[in-house]
Amino acid sequence: MSTRLSLSAILLLLAGSLPAWSHDIYSHLTDSWGNSCCNDQDCRPAPYRVTPTGVEMLVDGEWVEVPGYTIQYRALLGDTGQTGGGHWCGRAYQKVDNSVFHVTQCAVLPPSTAALSRRESGAMSLRGSP
Repeated sequence: MSTRLSLSAILLLLAGSLPAWSHDIYSHLTDSWGNSCCNDQDCRPAPYRVTPTGVEMLVDGEWVEVPGYTIQYRALLGDTGQTGGGHWCGRAYQKVDNSVFHVTQCAVLPPSTAALSRRESGAMSLRGSP
């Protein structure tokens, strides 16, 4: 009986730690101010697109505009590649009218998109000149 109880306790312990394992690729990320991007629940892979007005990421089925200051151009060790290197960290808030408002804490895009994203948003040209 005690063996069965011990096995159950170990399985519960392992199951409870699985979300932390899946967020390990985000645990080291910090925003522009040095704050952690992730709270073991608010980071996830996210498809992205570059538009003439900037970068958008698909979060909860909705294209969300991503502020330029939140974007980090880097590869994440452990990325499965399912979104081409796009990752979004932030929170969703439900408004009174039941619509959802997304606040981006950090966004990660692959380094290869840096020049394109900055050019499309008007921040700089491909060579880095204004």
